[in-house]
Amino acid sequence: MKAIRFDQYGEPAKVLTVQECPLPEPGKGEVRVRILASPVNPSDLLFVRGHYAGVQPHFPSPVGFEGVGMVDALGPQVHRPVHGQRVAVINEKGGNWAEYVVVPALFLLPVPDDLPDEQVASFFVNPASAILMLRHVLAIPKGEWLLQSAASGELGRMIIRLAKHDGIRTVNVVHRREAVAELERLGADAVIVSTEGPIDEQVRRIVGPQGVKYAIDPVVGETGTQMYQALGEEGRMLVYGSLTGEPIRVGADPRFILAGRRILEVFWLGYWFPRLDETARRQLVQEIITLMRDGLLVTSAARTFSLDEIGSAVTQAEATGRQGKILLVPQTQEMET
Repeated sequence: MKAIRFDQYGEPAKVLTVQECPLPEPGKGEVRVRILASPVNPSDLLFVRGHYAGVQPHFPSPVGFEGVGMVDALGPQVHRPVHGQRVAVINEKGGNWAEYVVVPALFLLPVPDDLPDEQVASFFVNPASAILMLRHVLAIPKGEWLLQSAASGELGRMIIRLAKHDGIRTVNVVHRREAVAELERLGADAVIVSTEGPIDEQVRRIVGPQGVKYAIDPVVGETGTQMYQALGEEGRMLVYGSLTGEPIRVGADPRFILAGRRILEVFWLGYWFPRLDETARRQLVQEIITLMRDGLLVTSAARTFSLDEIGSAVTQAEATGRQGKILLVPQTQEMET
């Protein structure tokens, strides 16, 4: 089979290659899945660059943390899912950028037939993160303000729609003024451009001098620093990524460390999901399905690439102004739409 591998950390377009690998056989409690499509997520690219702390590769390393596929073979002591069933594939070690992959049966989520492949390919990482951050970790009450950065990305758009549905008001940070009008059409209550003045000052002009109580940020660096400074005295901020690779300077202004009780914490889906019990997992999956059907947690697909086009795929995934998710589709497969 074909699979994407890398032998050392580096820029994805340079170090990722297509390799011919033996067809993997499932062991006890495992399932082999024929991959239909797998998205190129920021976490995948951080992993290739060596900046993803949650998982360490063993070279030559596979790549790809989520996707959609068909159950192809069952290992010993596996009865569900059944052969030929379509599933969302959560691969905590990476490896979905391939024609076939073997994963534990517990990390396969059966999905209803009415959800198309392009949605199921990104079924878990972004939708589950949006639900857990807003409804469970922060548990944001109706009517409160939420500040988020990277708002024009796929997860940012999901958060805008979910927050609107839940009665949460959003202030959304973007880098380009061109993105403002579209986010407002999605339901954003306010959109600010980070290049047009300090984020915290812009935020307070919108919500008032007290600042915001809730914030989420995947950017860090100066953006994260200014967002932290936009918090009110009892504010909480979740960091769920590191797109700049730069630190947040919590002590940049003593006013924000010597008064109040501001909390800065990390959200990592790889930590939260394994700690949910079986009932909570089922409820989360059902929430995702319902909200996808309602058009709230949908992912817009930009383009599809074959495995042989991996260099172009990862380059396009980080192109400035790109909208939609890049999907890798093995050449031998036909994706259902």
